[in-house]
Amino acid sequence: MTQNSSGASPKPGAPVIIDCDIHNVIWPGALDPFLSQRWREHHNTYGGRSYTGATYPKGAPEAARADAWPPSGRLPGADLGFMQEQHLDPMNVEYGILNCLGPASAQLNSEYSAALATATNEWQVAEWFEKDERLRGGITVPTEYGSLAKAEIERQAGVDGFVQVLLAARTAEPLGRPKYWPMYEAAQEAGLPIGIHFGGGTRGNPISATGWPSYYIEDHTGMAQAFQAHVVSYIFEGVFERFPGLKIVLIEGGFAWLPSLAWRMDQHWYRLRDEIPMVRKPPSEYIRENFWVTTQPIEEPRRPKDLLTVFEHMGGVDRIMFSTDYPHWDFDDPSGAIQVRLSKEQRERLFTENARELYNLPKRAMA
Repeated sequence: MTQNSSGASPKPGAPVIIDCDIHNVIWPGALDPFLSQRWREHHNTYGGRSYTGATYPKGAPEAARADAWPPSGRLPGADLGFMQEQHLDPMNVEYGILNCLGPASAQLNSEYSAALATATNEWQVAEWFEKDERLRGGITVPTEYGSLAKAEIERQAGVDGFVQVLLAARTAEPLGRPKYWPMYEAAQEAGLPIGIHFGGGTRGNPISATGWPSYYIEDHTGMAQAFQAHVVSYIFEGVFERFPGLKIVLIEGGFAWLPSLAWRMDQHWYRLRDEIPMVRKPPSEYIRENFWVTTQPIEEPRRPKDLLTVFEHMGGVDRIMFSTDYPHWDFDDPSGAIQVRLSKEQRERLFTENARELYNLPKRAMA
């Protein structure tokens, strides 16, 4: 039975939003009903084998807001009723895109990775999409195993609720590498964007371009390097020539760095493009055609109006989609997240319409 609301009223003046980054969390035992006996026993007896990065600060366990712990005792993001009461209803969320950062993609055991991915997706349908018609989400895949990831996309494509394929930013290799191409073939065939979210295991690699950082703040700030490396890899490895309809969403990686990266890539391409003849256009054109970004954590320049310059260099706001990152500690409230004056059309595109078009979401009647 669909449970659409907790009954809480929207905050006065809250804009209607499509929230492109909400985290639903797997509680202990949640996947058991969706795993075969073999993998349920493996899951509960041995668990996973994966590399990990830095942990969250002790002051923000589970990376959560202090007020996001539900009375039920579940983890923040694991209780739908509390999410409705604290976020979906008061924040006037027309649609919420769930990004489940579960353990499936980081596993070194390929079969276990695939089993966890399937179980996670079936759990999302049963426990989230079918219980609140506002919710959509990303297909979890065994990212490092191209043929298995392709099979999972083909299995879930067309299932109500899934609007993208979800990856984490820290992967074993740059995402333009051919090992990942079967996944892109399936995503393009299904008409699903690839969403790349902050985080991920390191799979043994240092989490910066020059080694291991000393502090969590370095780790957190430096995550944007992973997104930049993937943008470069996607373009210079010729992914968009092979898959011209592929759409990439950069989630929680910032975006003010994107114009300067595009300029740098263009200059190198003009000088060195004979090395990569399969890349037929300036990199900035692929960025404008094939990439989208979410707002949180939006860069906040000392002079807020400088953000308008960033929008201008990105060609406007047509590729920018609003996100809150609920229930995490660096959550952005839609009423105060965009500290610059936008036109009515710009606000509508940023808060709802860009996401509606990308994810093919119908207009819903709001209370």
